[in-house]
Amino acid sequence: MIVKEKLSNGLTLVTESMPHVRSVAMGVWLKRGSRHEPESLSGISHFIEHMVFKGTKTRKAAEIAAAVDSMGGQMDAFTAKEYACFHVKVLSECLPRAIEILADITLNPLFDPAETAKEKKVIHEEINMVEDTPDDLVVELYTTALWPDHPLGRSILGTKRSVSRIKSGDLKDFFRSTYQAGHVLVAVAGHVEHAEVSRLVHLWFAELSARPDGDLSSPPNAASRIISRSKKELEQVHLCLGLPAYPQAHPRRYATYILNAVLGGSLSSRLFQNIREKRGLAYAISSGIAAYSDAGTLSVYAGTSLESADEVLALTLDEFRRLADETVGDEELRRAKDHLKGSIMLSLESTGARMSQLARHEIYFERQFSLDELLDGIESVGAEEVRSTAADLFSRQPTLSMLGNLGGFRPRLDRPRT
Repeated sequence: MIVKEKLSNGLTLVTESMPHVRSVAMGVWLKRGSRHEPESLSGISHFIEHMVFKGTKTRKAAEIAAAVDSMGGQMDAFTAKEYACFHVKVLSECLPRAIEILADITLNPLFDPAETAKEKKVIHEEINMVEDTPDDLVVELYTTALWPDHPLGRSILGTKRSVSRIKSGDLKDFFRSTYQAGHVLVAVAGHVEHAEVSRLVHLWFAELSARPDGDLSSPPNAASRIISRSKKELEQVHLCLGLPAYPQAHPRRYATYILNAVLGGSLSSRLFQNIREKRGLAYAISSGIAAYSDAGTLSVYAGTSLESADEVLALTLDEFRRLADETVGDEELRRAKDHLKGSIMLSLESTGARMSQLARHEIYFERQFSLDELLDGIESVGAEEVRSTAADLFSRQPTLSMLGNLGGFRPRLDRPRT
């Protein structure tokens, strides 16, 4: 059973009771992420995510860790483009203590200057890690190329330069202006009753300052660009090819999910079978969707050799054209639907996944979808809707990023395949 409640200060609480389990997952979600930062403070949301675990007015960092360990629990956090989340998973009897700890770290962080200086070094190393992970870096390059001069095109981590400029006072000011009740969503799933969770959330979060939501940044204008970056130490060429797609709540979202599954979102997909299995041109190739409140993208990632890069690109563009021009066959459509439905059902078996779904549905739709609604949405899509969706998306000029020991190679997207 799912229950939604809005506190008088504007905070939203959503719970789902799962009587058959003994654990509880709880997340404090901030409906603000890296896209809501000024460029001069790029990376500050992620910086705050780190700093809340470094001590509060009542607990030192080691005491926070010890408190979670003493419950046998798991606590973590992450920052995304449009939200941040601080979450914990514990046995149901530990929920009152877990809520108090989450409230403490998300409402009362110290932002100690000495800890701030130390954490900058940690974040610099995190940025270095992305630089050393080519499949992550090439996607970052693609996003920057697709949405230049827009917050959605910037890295969630910020840059070493922007992070270095952030001071303890900047963290405090941004925290005070952003962590307001109207921006906060508490999602809880597991062995709980809504009434008890509501009592605890009122106890610890009722004093959170109420403030009206600010406007989101404007939608991005997508660019069609080809960018490349040479890294001589890499053995492979990594590429990311994609186009603008639909926002999260778009009516064609289910058709886009199926299109992605057919294209490169599963082991039986066209790209995986044609490029890896049939021709052996790549070890890793896949497609994926990133969707936000007012924008989205469908992209293909591949790791291949320099000699095969042109052919991989040409074959991928061939599949774009085929999906736009020809309807998917009944067997292929059935396989894609069953893959999606099975993935959804399997993914929702844990309390953590159910908690995350509660939050994302509330953030993007302000309502909850039952499992049957999600499955019916997938089942309702016909082959012609998949084709027309592909025709719409793939009619646009793609954007490409490439990373590797490129030498004098300059990729083009209009070369005929030999």
